[in-house]
Amino acid sequence: MIDSIVKEISSLLLENTPQQSEDQKDRMYRILNPDISDYIIYGVRMPEIEKIVKLVHEKYDCSYNEAIEVFRILTRTKVEEQKFAGFFFLNRFKKHFNEETIEVIKEEYSEHCHTWSHCDSTGVRLLGPFLGKKGNEDLALKTINKWSNSDNLWIKRASMVILLKITMMRKDFDDEYVFELVEKMVKYSEANYIEKGIGWLLKTCSKYKPEVITDYLMKNKN
Repeated sequence: MIDSIVKEISSLLLENTPQQSEDQKDRMYRILNPDISDYIIYGVRMPEIEKIVKLVHEKYDCSYNEAIEVFRILTRTKVEEQKFAGFFFLNRFKKHFNEETIEVIKEEYSEHCHTWSHCDSTGVRLLGPFLGKKGNEDLALKTINKWSNSDNLWIKRASMVILLKITMMRKDFDDEYVFELVEKMVKYSEANYIEKGIGWLLKTCSKYKPEVITDYLMKNKN
């Protein structure tokens, strides 16, 4: 069943690949800027990927453990849309998520995440909503702390994306905790996607406590 699910999703993604000019393809690659040279981007839009995943999910009586394997296989490809399909498929089993699910995602993304879009979409659509649920506060802090200490750039960035999504859900944040994370990340801000992640986190927080963020930025502008 696992192979059938993977093959069907992969085939439908390929069938739904839009026709693009070379200029359009070049622009897409420049925007997503993958960190490996042989990365493949079809250009299938996110709603279409979700529709394909929903269609295939409804066709098969798949268990959570089988969904984890589908996720692993699709994440290990070098195709952006297959990676997206992997986490969308897994997200259909969110009532089964636990700490081990988070570890599986970290393990796979440490090796197989190559774009900011894959990193951020997983944080905003899957990780943040799960960790931001009532009762998951301790697991959220544990995950953010652990991921922020990773040597992997995308895992580091994901720690900030998770926190900003939780902030959006709660419309509030712990000032001290956010600033501690920012100061930890500043050491790695020569990496463009870490620097941008810091900016995104602070911008999100500024929607809920603008004075607090403004004061922090003024004190740390150098």
